[in-house]
Amino acid sequence: MAMAIWPILMVAMVVAAAAVSDAADTNGVHQPCADTKIQRSDGFTFGIAFSSKNNFYNDQSHQLSPCDRRLSLSSLGSQLALFRPRVDEISLLSINTSTFFPDLNGGYMVAFAGRKYAARSLPAFVANSTYTVTSFTLVLEFQKGRLQNLYWKRDGCASCSSKSNFVCLNKQDCAIRTSSCKNRGGSVDCSLGIQLAFSGTDKHLMALNSWYEVENLRQYSLYGLYSNLKNSLTSQYNNFF
Repeated sequence: MAMAIWPILMVAMVVAAAAVSDAADTNGVHQPCADTKIQRSDGFTFGIAFSSKNNFYNDQSHQLSPCDRRLSLSSLGSQLALFRPRVDEISLLSINTSTFFPDLNGGYMVAFAGRKYAARSLPAFVANSTYTVTSFTLVLEFQKGRLQNLYWKRDGCASCSSKSNFVCLNKQDCAIRTSSCKNRGGSVDCSLGIQLAFSGTDKHLMALNSWYEVENLRQYSLYGLYSNLKNSLTSQYNNFF
């Protein structure tokens, strides 16, 4: 069940809502397809795989982890992004799309980690030839330090309800036109932004609270709260079209 070697995207992580802790990183596991238990302030490695929705299912019925070789994602041209955030710190993850085309790489993504205790999110729509979703919220849920679940949180398009330049897809995702993206001849930086938070408990049964902090900030954009991100994707939203 070890993961095959995939093309790895260039990724960047910006700690967006909490100062980096001085606590030591005690987690020595750096592979996404390996099991570990974490404590607060540890680093935690997980992956996001990009492919078509059906490629994440075995016989089109049962969703498997991207770590499972039965999916053969590496041979299907899937792309992989790796991240190692600090546990229980709100982070903003970014995937540069200047040379990466999500719609040409299946248009869906799944977040995952673990082997024996494999966890994976449901496939989330990212892009097709018409629309691109650029802003996501991902929650990693732990119980006693073991990852149990990864899930995408939607706001029902509340964040773009008053912005005419957006389209609400399936009453849950704010999207822009793919033709407006820089890598498609447009003027908008369509790099993917993933707001990351944690919930549950660590291996010492300490509560992971960053998700509750995100909930309290849902009326704001974490991009806009930090001046060093003022030139990021979200700051361009009002300039679309």
